Amino acid sequence: MMNTKHWLAFAAVAAAAVIGGLATGHWMHGDAGAPTADTETAAATRVDAVDALWSADVTDVDGKPQTLASFKGQKIVVNFWASWCGPCVKEMPELVALSHEYAKKGIRFVGLGVDSDQNVKTFLQKVKVDYPIFVSGYAGADLARNFGNTAGALPFTVVIDENGKIRETKLGEIEPAELKKTLDAL
Repeated sequence: MMNTKHWLAFAAVAAAAVIGGLATGHWMHGDAGAPTADTETAAATRVDAVDALWSADVTDVDGKPQTLASFKGQKIVVNFWASWCGPCVKEMPELVALSHEYAKKGIRFVGLGVDSDQNVKTFLQKVKVDYPIFVSGYAGADLARNFGNTAGALPFTVVIDENGKIRETKLGEIEPAELKKTLDAL
């Protein structure tokens, strides 16, 4: 019989494998799956997800209330992250570099901290990010779920075109070459 320590280690590895499998499946299949009877419902839900994002109550890093409505009508990459999320922290410099590279194409990057104002502010004092960062608190997990992130895991990245159409979602750390393919197609 396994002792508690071994059982917890096994459970952690199993959970990581499940999340990794879900993330890989989601990334590989994206929106290109076969049409289903729920296609119209899914499309409506995804439009609602974009509208919910634009109207969500967020704050800037100083705690002042904001919305993302000013990004409506623009090509945008929204990255849901948290200061305590290792893969989120690891991908941040790549996202900063991509934001510089794609600024000339009019593609904006936005970080949405699923964290506390103080944690985000402290993090940004250590790691320089020059694209807009907003704080959603843990309500950001609900926003991400609207885009299909049923696991509620981070990081989670969404690419939205200027018409409000979701062009790609990515659960887990970004692969810069894959994200570039999506951005080049915008």
